[in-house]
Amino acid sequence: MRVVVIVKATAESEAGIMPSEQLLADMGRFNEELVKAGIMLAGEGLHPSSRGARVTFDGKNRTVTDGPFAETKELIAGFWLWQVRSMDEAIEWVKRCPNPMPGTSDIEIRPVFEADDFGEEFTPELRARDERLREQLAGN
Repeated sequence: MRVVVIVKATAESEAGIMPSEQLLADMGRFNEELVKAGIMLAGEGLHPSSRGARVTFDGKNRTVTDGPFAETKELIAGFWLWQVRSMDEAIEWVKRCPNPMPGTSDIEIRPVFEADDFGEEFTPELRARDERLREQLAGN
């Protein structure tokens, strides 16, 4: 199963406070463990929301709101994409992670939808298109 592991933002990360050299080294070692174990597929840190934008959809209308965004607890500071055998395995890996922020921080784990999760609505034609796109991505 694939999971997205979401590092939640804090007031410090939203203020643009960069991680210490020690934390960068610790995270680098943790990422090496993930890669060696065949778990990590991707992972990145994100700039504060002040450098981002949101697009709100309402029918055919689109509204763009520039950051920063007020609710820090709802923001993301970084992510990994992991391939694991189970949610329990993902939890065990997260528990080994260095604390990504000074003080209290949260990491959320969310399963990624797989083709079979969509049921009959994901027709053979839609599946074939999805597979073609994934093959193109793998070739880049």
